[in-house]
Amino acid sequence: MARWDPGAEQRLRKAALELYAAHGYDAVTVNQIAEHAGLTRRSYFRYFPDKREVLFAGSERLPAAVTEAIRAVDAAVAPWPAVLLVLADIGERLAEVAEDTDVRRAVIAASPELQERERTKAAAVTAALRDGLAERGVPPRDAELVAQVGAAALQNAFSRWIDGGGQEPFRSCLDSVVASLGRQLDD
Repeated sequence: MARWDPGAEQRLRKAALELYAAHGYDAVTVNQIAEHAGLTRRSYFRYFPDKREVLFAGSERLPAAVTEAIRAVDAAVAPWPAVLLVLADIGERLAEVAEDTDVRRAVIAASPELQERERTKAAAVTAALRDGLAERGVPPRDAELVAQVGAAALQNAFSRWIDGGGQEPFRSCLDSVVASLGRQLDD
């Protein structure tokens, strides 16, 4: 087998998702994933530190992307509209690269360990939004509130996007979430 195998990372992701969906996250081993992908255990660990991270690889770059995006918004834009611009940008980028999101969501929903990892990822996004707003001079309590609502809106919009099979533009899903939130606040 070659030292470097083109497409190995993607094959490992696909193999893991297939096995997790068929047998459950807890029942699958790294060896099984590697074998299913036609690779070795050693190859697996070149790409992922453990069997959980195959589902979350790349998510460590998300907080930095959020921070960068909020810094790029004109300083004259108010906090909530600034967050909405960031969410639309980040969500559209995620939607462009997301694959098998419905299966991935089901696998995560079936595992408390993976649910915790998903919450950790969401908390990192919230912190990045909060810190970005604080850099813009938003008072800490306000920055925290807007960041929490923004992170919840992002999750809800992404869930709606998945429910629609990725056919609707992410921005439309986000707009629907924001409109729904507005109606609830007006009632």
